[in-house]
Amino acid sequence: MVNFTILAGGYTTFVASYLFNSDTNALTLLNQSPTGANPSWISLHPTNKSILYTVNEDSPGGLQSFLIGKDGLLSSPIDTINSQGNSPAFTTPLSTGQVAVMNVSGLQAQSEFNFSLTFLHKYDTGNGLIVPTEKGNPLEFTSDYSLITFNAPVSHPHMALEHGSEVFVPDLGADKIWRLVENGSPGNWRIHGQIDQPKGSGPRHIATRGNTLFCVHELASTLTQQLIPPAPNGTTPLIANFSILPPGLPEGAAMAGAEILIAEASEHFPEPFVYVSNRNTGVQDPRGDAIAIFRIEPKLELVGFVWTGLDQIRGMQLGGPEKEFLIAGGVAGDGGVIVLKRTDGGKNFTLLTRNLELPTRTSFVWLN
Repeated sequence: MVNFTILAGGYTTFVASYLFNSDTNALTLLNQSPTGANPSWISLHPTNKSILYTVNEDSPGGLQSFLIGKDGLLSSPIDTINSQGNSPAFTTPLSTGQVAVMNVSGLQAQSEFNFSLTFLHKYDTGNGLIVPTEKGNPLEFTSDYSLITFNAPVSHPHMALEHGSEVFVPDLGADKIWRLVENGSPGNWRIHGQIDQPKGSGPRHIATRGNTLFCVHELASTLTQQLIPPAPNGTTPLIANFSILPPGLPEGAAMAGAEILIAEASEHFPEPFVYVSNRNTGVQDPRGDAIAIFRIEPKLELVGFVWTGLDQIRGMQLGGPEKEFLIAGGVAGDGGVIVLKRTDGGKNFTLLTRNLELPTRTSFVWLN
């Protein structure tokens, strides 16, 4: 395949679509589809690739559904609901036909764009929803759901990940990964346990591989690996705990871990890798933010870093038949959107192209 269509969310009132041509390495801005406010996180339906879900990272927050048309152009919002909290920073559909949305709650909650580690204490009790969709119509949300509250002195739930019959929610305010189970019917979920994380580490995003849990910690700028403990409140020691900080940072840099992606082995990439993004919220490095590269087998090992020229990478996404391409953007600055290609069997990246038409983007999905 030569042409790839990619959607990109941001702190604007639209979702953008790009066309990436892998023969010419051209990245072209195709469309800007109007949405609600701040569609900062976007997620594709797992089986129907013509359906997109977005947050409205606002106060109060929202969850929206869209139909995807030619060249990634979105319909008007098909359905919009209140997320029952402030500044939702993440949404993802589940295999059950439900859609999870996680809020930062409280009157003082801020958008991710304005988030500063200095003001973490301004977050109070986070919450979220897991919302059913109509049977046979995943574009329409039902009203049969209840609010999930994460009862901790400071809570900032930042994503949701389906794992078997559970949903894991990393909470960078509470230093826990909450374990949720359905409570009798779709839309009704309860906390039945937790996986405690190192105090002050700020678990932000997670990924699982078999029975192994990987977590990028925003506040500690670390990547950890552990076996998933028995439910509900089992414990397992960390197998690995690596710094993701690149070398040679300028004085005044303020680093924060962000996204984690796993690429499994394939024909041209014989090893699996983990890729983790850094965000510098302080004095900027002229090289921009770095992506840390980790080999997974036979044990987790830091391989190196690639510099991106981006300012505060929040979201990035792998695409292509063998996940050979990576698209990323920054929350701040004017670095635009870049496409990298995995090289050296996955141990490195080469910059293929940069599009500067939109200075910032926050999350991405590949449509093909």
